[in-house]
Amino acid sequence: MDQLSATDMAASGMRAQATRLRHVSENIANADTPGYRRKLVSFQEEMDFGRRTGAVETSPMRLDRRELPRIFEPAHPMADDAGYYDGSNVDLVIEVADAREAGRSYEANLRVFEQSRQMGSALLDLIRR
Repeated sequence: MDQLSATDMAASGMRAQATRLRHVSENIANADTPGYRRKLVSFQEEMDFGRRTGAVETSPMRLDRRELPRIFEPAHPMADDAGYYDGSNVDLVIEVADAREAGRSYEANLRVFEQSRQMGSALLDLIRR
């Protein structure tokens, strides 16, 4: 099996980081939603018939199983008899850091993609001469 080109590998990295960024955005949007659990994805190497391809893909989305914080607010419509309801386990500081990391990784993959494309174009120019 042929190895993937640099553009294919960079494109897989961009797809994976875009998926990660989508989940981070959903987490940030739902940070104040009662009972919301943080969405997580991890990266794994793409396999093709048991062989490594060099590309990356995201694992299936999973929920953060950490305990939800109990928030005391007796006037809240979701509060129980004791005045507590389950909050969200999203930490905005972590989500912002993850978003920045995903964005920078996406940009790095984009640069690799562009450089590879430019090198291919330069090679074709040399061959035409």
